[in-house]
Amino acid sequence: MLSIGAFAQIGQVTHRMLRHWDTSGLLVPAHVDAFSGYRSYDPSQLHRLHRIVALRQLGFGLDDIASMLDDGIDGERLTLLLNQRREEVEREHRVAAARLVDVERRLQHIAKENHMSRIEIIDKPLPAARLAARTASVAEQAEVAAVVGPAFDAIAEVLDTVGASRATPIAQYDTGDDGMHITVGYEYSGPALDGVEIVELPAAPTAICGVHLGGMDRIADSWMAIHEEILARGLVPAGPCRELYVRAVSDDQTDWVTELQQPVSRS
Repeated sequence: MLSIGAFAQIGQVTHRMLRHWDTSGLLVPAHVDAFSGYRSYDPSQLHRLHRIVALRQLGFGLDDIASMLDDGIDGERLTLLLNQRREEVEREHRVAAARLVDVERRLQHIAKENHMSRIEIIDKPLPAARLAARTASVAEQAEVAAVVGPAFDAIAEVLDTVGASRATPIAQYDTGDDGMHITVGYEYSGPALDGVEIVELPAAPTAICGVHLGGMDRIADSWMAIHEEILARGLVPAGPCRELYVRAVSDDQTDWVTELQQPVSRS
């Protein structure tokens, strides 16, 4: 018989891991001393130990390993499981590679500018949103401010009239050859109302997002940083961009917090 220490040393695993596998029933000691509780293993159990370690190194969970070892597994089933695991590892590799590129790009930026980027940028999915909204089209960027503020005010007046709460304000901007189509509104789950449109913004699997602090007079700089990051990551915009106004109360806009959201896809 082998003590738990000797068994762990041969298998290059920890005592804690062996105790966990014992508790889960994956690898039960051949003998447990009734008085001291010391575990002992039969040398023949090294075969099962090595198989567990090998399957763990491939990334299989304990439930899958237990099923393989206890119920037996044929070549077809093992091939299916390994193909699934390969797909998982490939996804993990793509994520890790993207993170490495991001780290390298940040290091280069710091080395060049001696400070962090002016806006912190992440990627995340965007949920669908149902808005009580108004829409408009403008020919020039300079016309946007004159449209967005009054539209929000008009929608708020309608919602206040019927006693509906004003949830998160969102604006969507869709630029085309003939100008920009703007949708502004508040998230809303109630029935149709006179004076507003009900607009459904679709979910986006991936969006590059950043938080802009302060007034709208500097928001173009933050959007430029978003688009630079999109290009650096080898992505392309995939649909209209959005601005989610997390806080937009003060008249001077100094404490405004706006999340910029650009859905993207691989180029």
